[in-house]
Amino acid sequence: MTARTPEPASSGAATPATPTASRAERIGDAALDLLVERGMRGLTHRAVDERAGLPQGSTSNHARTRQALLETAVRRQVELESRVLTPHEMPGPGSDAGALVDALALALHRYLTDHRALLVSRYELALEATRRPELRTFFDAAGSAFHGPLIAMMTNAGSPAPERHALSLIAWSEGLMFSCAAGSFHSSVPSLTELRTGFAELLRGMLGT
Repeated sequence: MTARTPEPASSGAATPATPTASRAERIGDAALDLLVERGMRGLTHRAVDERAGLPQGSTSNHARTRQALLETAVRRQVELESRVLTPHEMPGPGSDAGALVDALALALHRYLTDHRALLVSRYELALEATRRPELRTFFDAAGSAFHGPLIAMMTNAGSPAPERHALSLIAWSEGLMFSCAAGSFHSSVPSLTELRTGFAELLRGMLGT
């Protein structure tokens, strides 16, 4: 991986607030921001009210328990990740492996370069899910929304084992995301060309092309 000039650390939101955001979205956005800035201990109903600019008690009315607040954060995390990954840009039936490589590399590069804070909130929630079985179930169910489309894409690309190959692609991508967000490559991000090369190498081994 080629070293890149370090990006400034994100001190802000996982996503910018918008005037038209619903109350649920504002609560979810504020929860993710707090996870990024303060970690799990900083996520409280009162803190979410303050960050979202809502009257005290608003978050409790929306999500009365700690579990409900965490589920709100997970739900918003998945919504924002879906926008970043833009499934509608993914290749459909008849597309070749090159189109799949381009689509995957673009989605991952967009996440790594423009949404680093969203990666941090993802890992805060994932770690908390390891300690809360009830959150683990919800977290896994929400995250599985990305599995089906990738399995379908691998099927369309001619994979002889689409589910296993999709898992390998997800594992490779998640490992790279962690390395760039919090691991040994946190100060560097692979270029779009480097990501294309990485995905091409993986798919070449899977598809034999």
